[in-house]
Amino acid sequence: MALSDKKVAFLLTRGVEQIELTDPRSALDEAGATTVIVSPSEGTLQAMEGDWDHADTFDIDVPVSEASADDYDMLVLPGGTLNADALRTDADAVALVKAFFAADKPVAAICHAPWILAEADVARGRKLTSYTSTRTDLVNAGAEWEDSEVVVDGNLITSRNPGDLEAFNRAIADALS
Repeated sequence: MALSDKKVAFLLTRGVEQIELTDPRSALDEAGATTVIVSPSEGTLQAMEGDWDHADTFDIDVPVSEASADDYDMLVLPGGTLNADALRTDADAVALVKAFFAADKPVAAICHAPWILAEADVARGRKLTSYTSTRTDLVNAGAEWEDSEVVVDGNLITSRNPGDLEAFNRAIADALS
């Protein structure tokens, strides 16, 4: 599957769950897409393995304040409790998520990342999944939550956790092709 004409924004900050960034990013890079890290952080950011163990650091390509949905074909939101909680309180990050939905472009979120969908008020009336601890927040935001490895509802793709990455990656690639 050739995705050489596609550009994908990965929106994340410190505390991102490393495998939820690197696995989908590698899959898209291998398929020929251009992937870019967009973040409210500056310079580099610390990824995590779980919520407690430091993993690698990653360079930020584009500050979220300068990012535009017009420049990308898809938005991917990796999880990680710290990452997801910080992003949903960042006005520029929330605005970018809203812009992707307004442009009807694909948005993919895994684990805790769907929290920002509630903050951006784009979860209402959508079928989705997430890490179980965010279920109540998403239901309270009007989402129809289900416990499935991947849920595709129009332009929205969601998964529960790193164990779902194979299905998540496949759904992302399908949405881009």
